[in-house]
Amino acid sequence: MARIPSPSYSISIRVEIENRVGMFSKIANAISMAGGDFGAIDIVRVEKGKIVRDITVNARDEGHEKRIVNSLKTVEGVKVLRVMDRTFYVHEGGKIEIHNKVSVRNSDDLSKVYTPGVARVCRDIYENKEHAYRYTIKGNSVAVVTDGTAILGLGDLGPEAAMPVMEGKAMIFKEFAGIDAFPIALRTKDTEEIINTVKNISPAFGGINLEDISAPRCFEIEPRLRKELDIPVIHDDQHGTAVVVLAALMNVARLLKRDIKKFRVVVSGAGAAGSGTARILLSFGIKDIIVCDRHGAIYPGRRQDMNPYKRSLAKMTNRRKIRGSMSDAMKGADVFIGLSAPNIITPDDINKMSKERVVFALANPDPEISPEEALPIVRVLATGRSDYPNQINNMLSFPGIFRGLLDARAKGVNEEVKFAAAAAIAHILKDDELHEDYIIPGGFDKKVVSAVAHTVAEAARKTGLGK
Repeated sequence: MARIPSPSYSISIRVEIENRVGMFSKIANAISMAGGDFGAIDIVRVEKGKIVRDITVNARDEGHEKRIVNSLKTVEGVKVLRVMDRTFYVHEGGKIEIHNKVSVRNSDDLSKVYTPGVARVCRDIYENKEHAYRYTIKGNSVAVVTDGTAILGLGDLGPEAAMPVMEGKAMIFKEFAGIDAFPIALRTKDTEEIINTVKNISPAFGGINLEDISAPRCFEIEPRLRKELDIPVIHDDQHGTAVVVLAALMNVARLLKRDIKKFRVVVSGAGAAGSGTARILLSFGIKDIIVCDRHGAIYPGRRQDMNPYKRSLAKMTNRRKIRGSMSDAMKGADVFIGLSAPNIITPDDINKMSKERVVFALANPDPEISPEEALPIVRVLATGRSDYPNQINNMLSFPGIFRGLLDARAKGVNEEVKFAAAAAIAHILKDDELHEDYIIPGGFDKKVVSAVAHTVAEAARKTGLGK
């Protein structure tokens, strides 16, 4: 699939230009001919006979960035002084920092926030641990924990390379839900060590967000921590996207005037996201689900590339006992949900589906099928990308879910909480707003977090999770 220029590959090019008529049109033509997308153009300084400008350009990838710069270098009268990658620039020095909520201006302030006054608060919490929610950051803090083994679509790059993602997650928590989140990258892949480490650091936090931990270890780590801790633990790769997929399907059912529980669904991917999505749809009452991996449909008794978690999925799904490729599984399906790899289905596969075809091609940045190929033959298309309608983005779920759980001082999380979050996201859109290109609110819709937090807190209290 041909990719379009994106702000994620944005460069600022500082150029020295001979100050004569027609130069700027030559520059614009060079960038355009190289396929770049113009952004801001700023004057840095004016010198005798010369002008220095910063030109912002969006590219498709790093190679495309270089081609744009080389194209500029061929323009007579233009000298490239500096090229800055604007994505790397925003990460420089890290993206988050700590701010004090209370000023320390003199010894009186110090005696209250630190010694000797702090000793009284320590004793109070010792006598009643619940007061940690009131007198420390615990009531508004989440640990974002990773081992760096499943970073985005990049795979196992290690804990240091995971930090930019973890910081980004912490930023979203703070920006959208007012939650203080702390990135914690662990230098271990050992399941028991991860579990014990998270347990040992848990007293400081009101919730644990597990992130980018590879399958199948994540399927053991999360339930163990949920069982052994008295605060919510959510592996967002499993459940964040799953909640938003359920919300989108709720709205597809409203749009098509169908019973969501009667949808025939194919899920591509049996990793964290695919497994989590299949399980939440099953729990919600959708019975006809086939999960596929790279070897095709998963079914009871399959021997190739199976593990205990796939065998568990096989027992719950594929009630028609379909064997064969993903293309075979898609025959007659109403909904395809891709959480796997780029370019693995074709228009012919989609044409085998039912009349009102729904395709969620969520692999990112390149989906399971090019949107340009899918759009003419589907009723509804969603992707994981922001440059097409209907972006399925877990930003819609995790800030509000954790905000609600923290507000309820929840001691855990359950299916009712996830269903409540999905319903809250879905019903941001009124019936008369629903459209094939608008089945899910945007990630920056300010109503989403408050709606999700309110319904999640209520569900937590009603189901006995709230303290």
